[in-house]
Amino acid sequence: MSPAAAPSIQRVVRFYQAPIGKKAVMAVTGIVLFLYVLGHLIGNLQIYSPHADQINGYAAFLHNPNYAALLWTVRAILLVAVVWHIVAAVQLWLQKQRARPVGYFKKDDVPTAYAARTMVWSGPIILAFIIFHVLHLTVGAVLPLQELGPYQPNVRANVVNGFSHPAVAGFYIFAMVLLSMHLYHGLWSMFQSLGYSHPRYTPVIKRLAAWVAILIAAGYISIPLGVLAGFIT
Repeated sequence: MSPAAAPSIQRVVRFYQAPIGKKAVMAVTGIVLFLYVLGHLIGNLQIYSPHADQINGYAAFLHNPNYAALLWTVRAILLVAVVWHIVAAVQLWLQKQRARPVGYFKKDDVPTAYAARTMVWSGPIILAFIIFHVLHLTVGAVLPLQELGPYQPNVRANVVNGFSHPAVAGFYIFAMVLLSMHLYHGLWSMFQSLGYSHPRYTPVIKRLAAWVAILIAAGYISIPLGVLAGFIT
């Protein structure tokens, strides 16, 4: 390592050790994960297409061996983002506990305060759901998966079969409600972490964050409800 590189690395380490550094990491990794959540929703909503095979064609495209390197690169980026997001969040929470073991008595905005409190336990539950979701619809460890051919999972049939079980659908819906609260707090606080905070604009950002979080959760939740109601078959 060159002598010039050492001070730069030390500055990066000191920046990350400070609360603002961890908040910046959470903001950046949060953006990556939010884009994935949004993109994943757009892909999932293809189940409503009048062409029953459209979502299966989309899945076959993603599992095409020609794009295996790209797919695994994206998965690696997402894994790093998830791990780093969780590590930074836990470290930041521990720093806050050490700095202020007894909280201030302060009348906060109720929805904001509630969403902030749920961040501590909603994150691990969402992580557990992701693991379950992968085991369910990717690995096939929860329910047997149907395939149309090599690298062609029958996504539509697997989704309908999975969400026909009320327990699976209920866990999915519960996780999406937690995701909505997690997104709400994460989206608007991300702007604060990146330095965009103003008495005039922050309330607008909070309202937009709430609507985005609600719409994303509603999109995801509509699928198991559609299966249970018989709209998606």
